Amino acid sequence: MPQRTIRNMLADRPLITATPDMSVRAACRLMAEKRIGALLVMEGGRIAGIFTERDALNKVLAGNLDPDRTPLAQVMVAEPLCIRADRPLSHALHMMSEGGFRHVPVVEDDGRAIGMVSARDALGQEMVELEYDIKRMAALETSIGY
Repeated sequence: MPQRTIRNMLADRPLITATPDMSVRAACRLMAEKRIGALLVMEGGRIAGIFTERDALNKVLAGNLDPDRTPLAQVMVAEPLCIRADRPLSHALHMMSEGGFRHVPVVEDDGRAIGMVSARDALGQEMVELEYDIKRMAALETSIGY
């Protein structure tokens, strides 16, 4: 599998963030304006959480919460798993597959947030090759009786 680093993928992307006290409606407007599916929620220069389209749907709309009065802190995923920028995209895809999520915050070695990768980033060759690798691993496990 190609080892395209996450840092290279993020080179031209701005970091879009929100604050824990931002309303869900304001966050959704920002995501729509920027055409993104998730926001990093930052507090005091560190990642406090992540807010995604799925959070808006499953926690706010389905939960009958008022998007104008609900702060992100109430519905975000707090302290999300992150990946370092020097890692290959395949590592982020593995994290997403194992964790059942579609966005991973990206950080430098010092923990400073620099961006976000999503499953959509892998709709190219990496996704095809990851699916092949998963099938190959499953076949190997079956052949050795795992």
